[in-house]
Amino acid sequence: MARQAIAEGADLILTLGGDGTINEVLQGMVHSEVPLGILPGGTANCLAMELGFGSRIERAAERLAGSQPVRVAVGRVQGASKPSRYFLLMCGAGLDAAIVYEVRAGLKRAAGKLAYWVAGFSQFRRSVASFRLAVGQQTFTCGFALISRIRNYGGDLEIALGASLRSSDFEVVLFEGSNPLRFLLYFVAVGLRQPQRLAGVRVLRATQVEILTSTPAQIDGEYYGREPLMMEAIPGALTLLIPPTYG
Repeated sequence: MARQAIAEGADLILTLGGDGTINEVLQGMVHSEVPLGILPGGTANCLAMELGFGSRIERAAERLAGSQPVRVAVGRVQGASKPSRYFLLMCGAGLDAAIVYEVRAGLKRAAGKLAYWVAGFSQFRRSVASFRLAVGQQTFTCGFALISRIRNYGGDLEIALGASLRSSDFEVVLFEGSNPLRFLLYFVAVGLRQPQRLAGVRVLRATQVEILTSTPAQIDGEYYGREPLMMEAIPGALTLLIPPTYG
């Protein structure tokens, strides 16, 4: 629909929905010059929270009216058995994607973000599976990797504290280990906005990341699949309406 609207001469696309809806619209807008404006209408609304729009549509509309078109980078992910797909916010591999996979649609509709916490606590009853990934020339083993373009995570938390839509690369945050208690400690640190202070947490900058072993992956909060992946940052691929106060 977005691609067709642009072909027919639209000069602005507004999307009312959550991060998954925005991701779907993104697929038809990459490499066009038409700006994308967003209004929150989903569960976590990470992008709306990142931009300072909040979760209320009226407040977001007011801030959107004062926003400016900015050319931003997007991520592109390529799986072994799937066509490439773009993402605007993040790709998560390992534990968080396993949580996304376990979220029940009915509970998500009824309980919102609580559904993710329910699915998350069910994961902590067993060991966290490890996988390998390559960042630049280095190879690492971890249980959760976040390849992010934004600081916000889940609407309320921040993990990639140095990420920005105004940059042209990813902030990559790796969480090592397999003990579920260790990951509970990690998430407590995330809640305190101090995850990078813990041993076992590594932060890197990159424009290309490769998941070397099959592991669950999510992009922009939606389950993508379980297979090796290649991710790269595509500079200046989208025009996004961003408020001038966004750092």
